[in-house]
Amino acid sequence: MRVIIVGCGRVGSELTIQLGKAGHDVTIVDKRPTAFDRLPPGFEARTMVGLGFDRELLEEAGIKEADAFVSVTNGDNSNIVSARVAREHFHVPKVIARIYDPRRAEIYERLNIPTVATTTWGVKQILLMLSHPREEIKESLAGGDLFRMRLEVTPHLVGKPVRSLNVEGKILVAGVDRGGHGFIPVASSAFQEGDVVHLILHKDAVDLLDEILAPVSEH
Repeated sequence: MRVIIVGCGRVGSELTIQLGKAGHDVTIVDKRPTAFDRLPPGFEARTMVGLGFDRELLEEAGIKEADAFVSVTNGDNSNIVSARVAREHFHVPKVIARIYDPRRAEIYERLNIPTVATTTWGVKQILLMLSHPREEIKESLAGGDLFRMRLEVTPHLVGKPVRSLNVEGKILVAGVDRGGHGFIPVASSAFQEGDVVHLILHKDAVDLLDEILAPVSEH
């Protein structure tokens, strides 16, 4: 995949590094030459100094052949202008912009420009942590009725069927991370030591899950 990233700050540089490691062709643009110092020495990525909405620069960056365009500068206006140029002028298939102001995010979603509203996400995460101190709860879904949880398999579950955690209408094992590789369990799947489980559960089922996870001697 050929990707153009605008903004070599914390997000842009890390995104460039991760995409590069995955074998993608990445070009990163920033108006400050020193911004590229965030990239590791010797890291192979094309860097260009300039503005993300400069059409001549974008053409030089290869935007006509790009599969994706991501604008993650620290300015909402720059991100949106850059994203609109990529979407409306160059017709890049996938365009994403980071937005700080959640009100703007809603507007540009309606213009078919997907946005990552870091302010909205941050507020939701803090509210979740305040309301539910358990660190295993990673996200609330469906207006807060469902939780997404990530937890390590307890010793007494090792060897047992993954389906033993499922409770109809209450708890569902959505996936298992084993040795850095994830899979969706089937009927014959069994837990192994070191497994990390990803669950979807109803908000009223947290205590029930605790009972299931507790060693037999504690019941």
